[in-house]
Amino acid sequence: MDSAGGRGARARRETRPAAPRGRGAGKGAARSPARGHVAGECPSGAATLRAPRTDGPPARGGRPARRAPAARELPAGAAAGGAEALPTPRSRAPAARAPAAPRSVPTVPDGALAAPACRPPPAADALRLREVLSRLSLTRGDVSEAATLVNRVIAHLVQAIRGKDGCFSSIERQSAGSYYERVKISEPNEFDIMLVMPVERIQLDESDDTGAYYYVSFKRTPKEKGFLKFLDEDGKLSAFKMLQTLREIIKQEVKNIKDVEVTVARKKVGSPAITLQIKNPPSEISVDIILTLEAQHSWPLSTQGGLKIEQWLGTKVKRDMRFRSLYLVAKQNKREKVLRGNTWRLSFSHIEKDMINNHGNSKTCCESDGPKCCRKGCLKLLKYLLEQLKMKHPKELEKFCSYHVKTAFFHSCVTWPNDSEWHLGDLDHCFQQCLEFFVGCLQKSQLTHFFIPQYNLLSLEDKARHHFLSRKISHELNNGFPVFHENY
Repeated sequence: MDSAGGRGARARRETRPAAPRGRGAGKGAARSPARGHVAGECPSGAATLRAPRTDGPPARGGRPARRAPAARELPAGAAAGGAEALPTPRSRAPAARAPAAPRSVPTVPDGALAAPACRPPPAADALRLREVLSRLSLTRGDVSEAATLVNRVIAHLVQAIRGKDGCFSSIERQSAGSYYERVKISEPNEFDIMLVMPVERIQLDESDDTGAYYYVSFKRTPKEKGFLKFLDEDGKLSAFKMLQTLREIIKQEVKNIKDVEVTVARKKVGSPAITLQIKNPPSEISVDIILTLEAQHSWPLSTQGGLKIEQWLGTKVKRDMRFRSLYLVAKQNKREKVLRGNTWRLSFSHIEKDMINNHGNSKTCCESDGPKCCRKGCLKLLKYLLEQLKMKHPKELEKFCSYHVKTAFFHSCVTWPNDSEWHLGDLDHCFQQCLEFFVGCLQKSQLTHFFIPQYNLLSLEDKARHHFLSRKISHELNNGFPVFHENY
């Protein structure tokens, strides 16, 4: 009896629920495989701490393992401001599996906010993303043929433009855009070429409160007298007059290009580009020529809080970038009450190209003998997803362009600055992370210009469009990106 009673008492003691651990019991939460996310929860635009794991070996006699303290979530503005999720010490205990979220997205009324996806991407999704990325890679032969043709046409035009008008005599070609950033997708059929004109001793005056648009005037009479005919009655340099003159020169000169058919496309309202169409059977190549002023001028005050790359690319790199020339492209400011065509917009395309081509936190990232990351792969997938959704919903998404996802990508690089957070094998997770950041921006209708922090790229007048795109992205994210496979 005593023996049986002792065994029963011990059994009751061993199956009694464990008392909750007191303060300081958890030594820290372990890293979740989805770095920067709380396991089983939805990340948004904000960076979050890793998920807590049970700390230590399982309790004796069936006692439940003691819980580590719950992870804290950073404020919603932290990620957009460039803050990184705080690191947490590793634990030796295995992580509890987070419950999978439903594969489908519930119907969301128009104007309502769609929640970001809540499930970690399964291995099958990761494999499909790699297959999509391989499809988007351009063949070296196609790229070489298209680039050779474009280079021949542009070289002819630049030579002719220099001789037609003294104002354009010092014009230089500079390559820009996704092809030269090596993130072009699908086909080598679109190129951006900047025709850069150096200007001296200019004065910049803001045309609105965005900090992006400026009036340009000369502090003294310019050495090149040809500029005088492009000044309006207030002495401001007219982007409209200069573009008009350049367009007429190009329209006449393309007729003299031999062995290839080149035409000038009709002018697009509000576009700063002169678009060439080059026949390259069986397809056609589109080349956007963008008139650009280059000034040895300090960056305007509106840029002071931008380019937060200290933790990502380093303080020295930032300082060197800010010492580079200031670029302004001929672009009409639609906010003006009277559209006079004399505004210029700041351009940082030369800086953006450098950031994408030299994107590593370490100097050896993606070099031939260095570790590889998935940053460029994520940017390609972001661009492709928006491109495919725009094809399906052209009216609803007409105001979105690749620069929106490119800006969200730059903010993601700042939020997660370390190369270890962009391992090549983590493409699926990193792509989801970038998408969720972008969805958070869409839901708040707030996407800060990377260089001009006071400039919001998402107009508050288009909230319904922002919410529409956030729902479409959430649907793709929750269902394995069906839009990637519809045409294959």
